[in-house]
Amino acid sequence: MIFFTVDVVAWALRPPFRVELVIAQMASIGVGSAFIVGATGLAAGMVFALQMNFALKQFAAQGYVGGSVAFSLSRELAPIFTALMVTGRAGSAIATELGTMRVTEQIDAMESMAVNPIQYLVVPRVVASILMFPVLTMLFNTIGYAGGYVMGVFVAGIPVGPFIEHTRELLFPSDIMHGLYKAVVFGAIVAIITTWRGYSAFGGAKGVGEGTTRAVVSSSVAVLVADYVITFISVGT
Repeated sequence: MIFFTVDVVAWALRPPFRVELVIAQMASIGVGSAFIVGATGLAAGMVFALQMNFALKQFAAQGYVGGSVAFSLSRELAPIFTALMVTGRAGSAIATELGTMRVTEQIDAMESMAVNPIQYLVVPRVVASILMFPVLTMLFNTIGYAGGYVMGVFVAGIPVGPFIEHTRELLFPSDIMHGLYKAVVFGAIVAIITTWRGYSAFGGAKGVGEGTTRAVVSSSVAVLVADYVITFISVGT
């Protein structure tokens, strides 16, 4: 996989640059995953707001629910949940598509026509993932905070003033950027692992299924490990 990653980076820097393929993959990975990411963000924001309200009510600090929700979403929940949702939805599709092309010898046919399959098939998907993961993370942040606002203000009865003001006190642009940095790394990790698993699939339909399963599991575990490493580097030292 390391050699595969080096090839992807090398071919990404060489012409021709197929922008139309990147845009098509951005639509598939980003726009196609918007609904599941938005639904997950709404549920996460609503549930987290209710849980924080229950916990902070014991200290008469319900006004901090808004800031707690925004802070947690921007630094941890949004990039992690976005990566896992997109892995399950788009990552599995990438691995399956490339795996099917491999076992049906379509990739071999491309090589026989002097078309590099890594540049044509893999690079657009990797670039699109790196570009769209931060966008989806911001979508998660926005919808998640909106869900927390609805639960906090209209269900828990928290005044709007303290809810918004404590959000301004607790959330800084650096917190949002921290989550976006994570999203870029997660996008690269998910794209590399899923394309590699599909590209190296073998053994017919069974091999494609096993490759897709391994792609999703490996990507999910790698995202969680990377999240810990990035968090430890940024706040643990």
